Amino acid sequence: MATFLIVDDNAGFRRTARALLESEGWEVAEAETAGAGVESARTLRTEFVLLDLQLPDFDGFEAAARMALLDPPPIVILTSSRDGADYGSLISTSRVRGFIPKGELSGESIRALLP
Repeated sequence: MATFLIVDDNAGFRRTARALLESEGWEVAEAETAGAGVESARTLRTEFVLLDLQLPDFDGFEAAARMALLDPPPIVILTSSRDGADYGSLISTSRVRGFIPKGELSGESIRALLP
C-alpha cells in the first residue's frame, strides 16, 4: 500500500487531508513541523508527501529540498492556503511534483500529480 505523509502545523487540515487520503486508499502518517516531516519521510520511507509551505520551523521549500536528498526521495506535493501565484517561480523551480491550494485539495487533484 502506498504511504502518504502529511506535513502541516494545522491539526484541522491534517485531519481533513488524512480522511481524504485514507478514503482514496493510502496509508497516512503525519508530522507537525518541517523538521519532523523530513525525519518522518526518511525513517518511514514514505512514497508521497503533502507538504505545507508555511511551517513554524522552516518553510516547505527548504523541507522539499531536504527530502529531495533522501534515497529514495519521496514525491512531494506542496500545499498552502495562499494562491500558488503568491510564490512566484519558487514552486516551479523546486524539486516537487506540483502545488495544490488547500481549498482545492481532492482525490482527483492529487491523482493528477502522481505517476
